[in-house]
Amino acid sequence: MDTKRDMKQKNPRHRQLTVVIAFLFVLGIIALVTTAVVQNKPLPKNSKYGIVLDAGSSHTSLYIYEWPAEKQNDTGVVQQLHVCHVKGPGISSYAMDPEKAGRSLQDCMDEAKRIVPERRHKETPVSLGATAGMRLLKLQNPEDSKKVLSSVEKTLSSSPFEFQGARIITGQDEGAYGWITVNYLMGNFKQGSGWLNLWPKPETTETLGALDLGGASTQITFVPKGEIESLESSLYFQLYGNKYSVYTHSFLCYGKDQALKITLAKQLQGHVPDSLEDSCFNPGFIKNMSVDSIYSSPCTAGERNPSSTQGGFHLNGTGNAEQCHEKVKQIFNLTHCPSSSCSFNGVYQPQLQGNFGAFSAYYFVMAFLNLTTSERPVTLVEAKEKLREFCSTPWQTLKENFPNIKEKYLGEYCFSGTYILTLLEIGYKFSPENWNTIRFIKKIGDSDAGWTLGYMLNLTNMIPSEAPYSPPLPHAGYVSLMVIFSLLLMGLLVTGWLCFGKTTCTSQKEAV
Repeated sequence: MDTKRDMKQKNPRHRQLTVVIAFLFVLGIIALVTTAVVQNKPLPKNSKYGIVLDAGSSHTSLYIYEWPAEKQNDTGVVQQLHVCHVKGPGISSYAMDPEKAGRSLQDCMDEAKRIVPERRHKETPVSLGATAGMRLLKLQNPEDSKKVLSSVEKTLSSSPFEFQGARIITGQDEGAYGWITVNYLMGNFKQGSGWLNLWPKPETTETLGALDLGGASTQITFVPKGEIESLESSLYFQLYGNKYSVYTHSFLCYGKDQALKITLAKQLQGHVPDSLEDSCFNPGFIKNMSVDSIYSSPCTAGERNPSSTQGGFHLNGTGNAEQCHEKVKQIFNLTHCPSSSCSFNGVYQPQLQGNFGAFSAYYFVMAFLNLTTSERPVTLVEAKEKLREFCSTPWQTLKENFPNIKEKYLGEYCFSGTYILTLLEIGYKFSPENWNTIRFIKKIGDSDAGWTLGYMLNLTNMIPSEAPYSPPLPHAGYVSLMVIFSLLLMGLLVTGWLCFGKTTCTSQKEAV
């Protein structure tokens, strides 16, 4: 009885110790959970933005890009956020009324103000790059091109964004930036180990060649195996720590719209008949053509006969792809090559290397003709056969099959498809054996393939990098703190077990 009475007297101390240990244990659990939550809570978004306007020969598009404030290897991880297509033609079409060029951009600029956070407006760069349409206008009338650019600058500089210029970019720049874009989006460069966990650095340095086709020019860019013979067609880049020796060349006047004018001019041979039968248009197609619409371009001015009239003629389609191919071939000079190898017009081109991405007009025309890459790539022979069937389709049938497509575009698909196949095979020397190295692409992920993203990537090198938001603790500190808390909890458990276990055992022995 005395022993039991003694045990009851000791119990209050045991209960106090139990409460203290339990309190410390619960406190340790709370500390662990709190630290884990604070350490791993989502970080506030710290993005930057950039705006690039692509002023092409036929239209203008505004692209908004977004990237994190932190950088890797001096290049930002840029993604396309939004695109706005400007209503109306390209800015070069406003040569007779330059003020309209700037005003045409206002709706898309207002849209950009709504999308980019207001707190970022002042530090968001906006720039415009004009391509082959403005290059041609500058050749034809330098004063008019200056007035158009001045109108554009007035509109862009009045926006709340940081205006960084409106300029006519060279064909070489256009080709190079397009090459950077497709390889960036395909993950062929080292990037992204801190934002959205983008692509890791590839094991090989193989890149994708770029084929770009617009209305007034076309570009080819790729990394060849050997040395590049022509300094005029070579560029050197250092991207993400890797060095690249790139071949690029731009052919002014060989965009699909100007190529059509050259083809028609060669058929007219300086003389204007009442009507012209053309195998590059579907049977039954009829269009009234003015002489000025063909010879007003610097690309065709040399073909014009001074004695030719200012009137027009009827263009009558006959729809024969083989004959069209022969006519298109005539605009390529394949007889003169001062280098070891050439594409056309005596321009040096090394041997084709690797895979290629063909975008812009390449994609839009080939997609309409159902000749883009699907589950099984379309061969060159199959492409020619499908094009032959399309070109021979009567014009009335074509209009009934595609009622929602403007006749201007629908009527030119036979020529455009034939021109693309001829340019790639005869001009750039793709063959049936390596035709499957070409992929016709519109977008890669959520970003359009084109030169603007490559331009934006280059531009981010000039934007100071902000200190990125970071977790409250460095990773090593976080791990160390977790280990210390875990050891403390284990110590409390061991202490409690030793204390209570020893007391219990002693009490039981005394009771016996």
